[in-house]
Amino acid sequence: MEVLIAGAGIGGLTTALMLHQRGIRSRIFERAAQVREVGVGINTLPHAIEELAGLGLLERLDAVALRTRELRYLTKHGQEVWRELRGTYAGHEMPQFSIHRGRLQKVLYDAVIERLGADTVQTGAQLSGFIQDEGGVTANFTDSIDGGNSRTERGEILICADGIHSVGRRTFYPDEGPPSWNGVVMWRGATEWPVWEDGETMAIGGGMGGKFVLYPIAPKKGGKQLMNWVVGVRVADGATSPPPEKSWSKVAHLSEVLPHAKRFSIPGMDIEALVRATPAIYEYPMADRDPLPRWTHGRVTLLGDAAHPMYPVGSNGASQAILDARCLADALEASEHPREALYVYEKDRLPKTAEVVRLNRGGGPERVIDEVEKINPYLFDNVDDVLSHDKREAIVKGYAGTAGFLVKKSKKKAAS
Repeated sequence: MEVLIAGAGIGGLTTALMLHQRGIRSRIFERAAQVREVGVGINTLPHAIEELAGLGLLERLDAVALRTRELRYLTKHGQEVWRELRGTYAGHEMPQFSIHRGRLQKVLYDAVIERLGADTVQTGAQLSGFIQDEGGVTANFTDSIDGGNSRTERGEILICADGIHSVGRRTFYPDEGPPSWNGVVMWRGATEWPVWEDGETMAIGGGMGGKFVLYPIAPKKGGKQLMNWVVGVRVADGATSPPPEKSWSKVAHLSEVLPHAKRFSIPGMDIEALVRATPAIYEYPMADRDPLPRWTHGRVTLLGDAAHPMYPVGSNGASQAILDARCLADALEASEHPREALYVYEKDRLPKTAEVVRLNRGGGPERVIDEVEKINPYLFDNVDDVLSHDKREAIVKGYAGTAGFLVKKSKKKAAS
C-alpha cells in the first residue's frame, strides 16, 4: 500500500510516522515552499504525547519543549478561579508539553526525513484535485511557487491533512462557505522574557469574550525563557460580521494590540512590557467549522484541522490531530481493504471530535471563568462564595473526560 498525504503539518507528519511504524509507505505533499518553524505556542496533552512517545520522540520533545506543571484560571482582574497540576505532575504517565508550534513540527519533520527518506516530503505542491477508481486515487498537484507545472500522483488512498482551508474538504462540500467566526480576534506573540513564577506554569485570565493567555514554551536558559502570550477580544458579532480581511497570520501593529492587552491583569507579570518587547505580533480570527456528516468519500478522507477545526481552547487542536493519525494508522494496519479502514477511522474519530468542537464553542474548560465572571464581574473575597468548588470542578473535569485526557485511576486506587 502507498498512501498520499496532502499537508506537512502536525497531523500529516504524524500520520506518515505512524504508517511507517506499521510498514505502510506514504508520501507527503506540502503547499509551502519549505517546511519552516512558523507559528507561536501550543500545548499538547498527555494522551497525544503518549502517541508521540510511542514513536520514540519523547527525548527530542524534552529538548525543545517545556513540561507544564500547573494551569491557573483567573478572572480578567487576575483573581484565581481554579488551579490544577498538569501532565505527570497531575498523575498522568506522560507530560503536557508547552511548545512552539514550529519546533514541534520540526521534530516530526526531521523524524520523517530520517526514517522515510529525504524525498518523502515534496514541497511547493498544492493539491488541486483528484479522481478515484476501484484501484486507488490519482491526485493532481500544482506548483504553488510559480503556479505553472502540475503533476499527478497515484496511491491507494489520499489523506487530506491540509488545514482549515482544505482543498479536499472543499471538493466534497463546495457550498460550505468560509470558516465560522465567533467575533473574537486573537493577537499572539512570543519573546524571550525573565522566568515568571516557577517557569513551568500557564495562566488564562478572562473568559471567551476577552482573555489573556500566558505560558512559557521553552526550557529556562540564563534566567530567561521563551514566553508565549495571546490576547483574545470579541470585537464584533460573528453571526453578522465576516472576520477581518486577511487576518490569517496577519502581522499586527503594537498600537492595535496594546489597548486590549492592558485590560487584563496577571499577578507578577507586566503585561504591557511583555507585549511591547515582542518583536512580531500575529493576528488570527477565532474560527472553526461545523462538524461534518462524513469525512470519508471512497478512498479519500480528512484529518486534523481539515476534518475538525476547533476553537483554540482546552489545548486540543494539535492533540486531536495526533489522535486521528494513530487511529487511522491502526485501522489501515488491521483492515483487509483500505475503504474498510477509512470507515473504521471515521466511525471512531468523527463523533469524538465533533463533541470537542461543540464544547470548545462554549469555552471548553475555560468556561469556568465565564461562569464566575457572569455571576460576579467585579472583585470578590472568595471564589467559593461566587461559584462552589464542586461546580467549578464539574466544568473542568467534565471537559477533560470528554476530550480524553482525564487522569486514569490505577487499579489499586479504583479498588479502594
